[in-house]
Amino acid sequence: MTDDDLATRKMQFLYALRSKGVTDKRVLQAMEEIDRGPFIRGLFAERAYEDMPLPIACGQTISQPSVVGLMTQALGITARDKVLEVGTGSGYQAAILAKLARRVYTIDRHRRLVQEARTIFDELGLHTITAIIGDGSYGLPDQAPFDRILVTAAAEDPPGPLLKQLKVGGIMVLPVGQSDAVQSLIRVHKTESGLEYDELRDVRFVPLLEGLGKE
Repeated sequence: MTDDDLATRKMQFLYALRSKGVTDKRVLQAMEEIDRGPFIRGLFAERAYEDMPLPIACGQTISQPSVVGLMTQALGITARDKVLEVGTGSGYQAAILAKLARRVYTIDRHRRLVQEARTIFDELGLHTITAIIGDGSYGLPDQAPFDRILVTAAAEDPPGPLLKQLKVGGIMVLPVGQSDAVQSLIRVHKTESGLEYDELRDVRFVPLLEGLGKE
C-alpha cells in the first residue's frame, strides 16, 4: 500500500465515522491520531480502515470503529477524568480514551491480549494507560472511584461492582442484553438521587465473562 493509498483510506475512514454520527471534534481528532492498523495483525490487517469489526486473538473482536467512536462520544470524557475500561481486547479503544482522559485503566481476562496491548501502548508512547490482567466484572476497587467507565462486553445488567466504583456525577457506557441476541448500548448517569439510563442503539458484543481466560 502506497502512502497515497493509506492517506485516502484514512480520509474515507474519518468520513465514515462522521456519517455514522460521530461528530464530537475531540473524539474525531483522537481517532485520527490513533491508527487502527497496529492493533490488527495477520490476515485482516489490510482491512484496518474499514468500518467493520474484525477478529483478534483469544476468540475476541476489535469493534467497528464507528461503534468505538459512538461509545467514546457517549462518555463525554474531559481532560481531568480517570477512566476504567473493562475488556482491553486489542487495546484500540483504550488508546483512544488515553487521548481524551487524564488516566486510563484497562482490564482484560486474557493475559495474551493485555501483554500485546501493553507493547503497542509503549510503542505509541501512551504512558497514561495501565493495562491489567484480571476479572473485569469486578472492576478495580483499588483505583476507584472512576469518572467514566466503559464496558466492551455485554452483561445482562450493569454489573453492581462497576456501578459502585462510578463516581456520583459519573457516566458508564455498556452493552446490555443476552449474548446470543441483539443488545442495547446504554448510558448510565450516576446522580445524587440514583441512576438514570439512556438507550443509545442496538449493538452486538461478546459476552462479559467472569474469571480469567486460558491465554
